[in-house]
Amino acid sequence: MKNKIVIGTAILLVGVLLGGVSFYILGELTGVKRAHAPIVAPNVPKQILETSRAFSEIAASISPAVVNISTTKVMRRDANPLFDDPFFDFFNPFREFRTPKKWKEQSLGSGVIVSQDGYIITNNHVIEQADEVRVTLLDKRSFKARVIGADSKTDVAVVKIDAKDLPTVSWGDSDKLQVGEFVLAIGNPFGLSHTVTMGIISAVGRANVGIADYEDFIQTDAAINPGNSGGPLVNIRGQLIGINTAIFSRSGGYQGIGFAVPANMVRLVMEQLEQKGRVTRGWLGVTIQELTPEISQKFGLNNGKGALVGDVAKGSPAEKAGIRRGDVILEFNGKKVKDVGNLRNMVAQSKVGSEVSIAILRGNKEYSFKVLIAELPKEIAEASPGNAPEESPYEGLAGVSVMELTAEGAKQLGLRRDERGVVIVRVEPGSSAEEAGLRKGDVIQEIDRKKVEKLADYNRIISAIRPGDTILLFLNRGGKKFYVTLRTS
Repeated sequence: MKNKIVIGTAILLVGVLLGGVSFYILGELTGVKRAHAPIVAPNVPKQILETSRAFSEIAASISPAVVNISTTKVMRRDANPLFDDPFFDFFNPFREFRTPKKWKEQSLGSGVIVSQDGYIITNNHVIEQADEVRVTLLDKRSFKARVIGADSKTDVAVVKIDAKDLPTVSWGDSDKLQVGEFVLAIGNPFGLSHTVTMGIISAVGRANVGIADYEDFIQTDAAINPGNSGGPLVNIRGQLIGINTAIFSRSGGYQGIGFAVPANMVRLVMEQLEQKGRVTRGWLGVTIQELTPEISQKFGLNNGKGALVGDVAKGSPAEKAGIRRGDVILEFNGKKVKDVGNLRNMVAQSKVGSEVSIAILRGNKEYSFKVLIAELPKEIAEASPGNAPEESPYEGLAGVSVMELTAEGAKQLGLRRDERGVVIVRVEPGSSAEEAGLRKGDVIQEIDRKKVEKLADYNRIISAIRPGDTILLFLNRGGKKFYVTLRTS
């Protein structure tokens, strides 16, 4: 009985297998295809579709105002004078050595049209020292451009082409930007015309980047590459909020950090370049420095906001208004001062001859001054320190050797002969003084807000300082005056 069941089961399985194979072969021979389940389209939310369409419309409206800028520079290399010697005629009777070597260097960048009659903004480094500048529009028309003006301190330049009724981009207010806003960068990276990339504003007010003298950069993660320089950064309204300037990269390509000059700064520079061919900047006549936590503590500040006045130039607007060394500037013309870079930019962008209000903290009290802005002098002399006098040094602060500053010593250090203090003649390597930034040739003129005019003053003040105290030093380094904190050991 069991054998019959096993045999029956085996026959059944073989039948099923043969049936499946037969069905497959028959289907292949007759062309009958097996049915597949239909692919269902994804249900894309309406908001995403509208956002995608909006970005496309922004790119389409802005691209005609974005141009390709190509520059040509003729490079020359004169022949070696040695080859002019008649002796070389023996080897080369045609005197090819006398022929100057000459070649052309070409570079590419971007720009954006801001007026219908052909004014275009780009970067200074795009057109710098170029012998010829050419502008190519989206419709492939090409024009020779002339440089209206350039400002290396902000890396902004203005060029113009002879054309009319050109497409333009509208200006946005870069002071109202918020971190996290969507932005588009448009330009010609690697010569790839009118490339559009998208990102967000990563940060605003970036300074101390080392790209330009006056920095207030917008940071973005929209892809920016070589060739994007001078192109526009626009918001979701299609307004110009910045001019793409540089990237932070270890490879030379995009790594998620790009910088743009804010539109408000660009507009001020452009207006002056158009009107005067140069940029004039406001001047207060103060040396300012950042408020570190240690310096803030010494001045009784809690939030570290503002800029510390390290020195006031004689005859400057600040001196005439009553601002003193040691004051902390809190507000400039009604705007809070965030840091040194922020104040420096606000002063520079102030109209020469205008009156501004400045709020300062002096001691524990706030004061307000009216200051008449002057023009930044073309050349502000910066005395370079000479060699510090090498005489019997006095050991006071650990790691620092000093001697009294004489009139002759002041002259050697590039200082006025009437300057007073003690000059550092040695800083011990690895000491806390070296870590704090003290150098040989620095002149100590104050310790904890107490004047140091002679070595006796220095000795008296230092004798009251205990190990582990943090002291505030006021230094004069070749005419530059500033504060430094030092923790004694």
